[in-house]
Amino acid sequence: MPIVVNLDVMLAKRKMRLKTLSERVSLTEQNLSMIKTGKAKGMRFETLAKICDVLDCQPGDLLEYVPDEEADA
Repeated sequence: MPIVVNLDVMLAKRKMRLKTLSERVSLTEQNLSMIKTGKAKGMRFETLAKICDVLDCQPGDLLEYVPDEEADA
């Protein structure tokens, strides 16, 4: 998948646990875990905005585009 989610990196930088983020953005830990591991098919802009607000970051700090190797060939 060409979009990589760096939620774990931002959580580590902010010294915050997934449980704390879950409570602050009103999402279940399970849903946040799916986002964190890249297993979620999508995310609402509202959810992204809440996460950015709590972690004091920009969407680009959480999401990264990494082209597939096949696309380069």
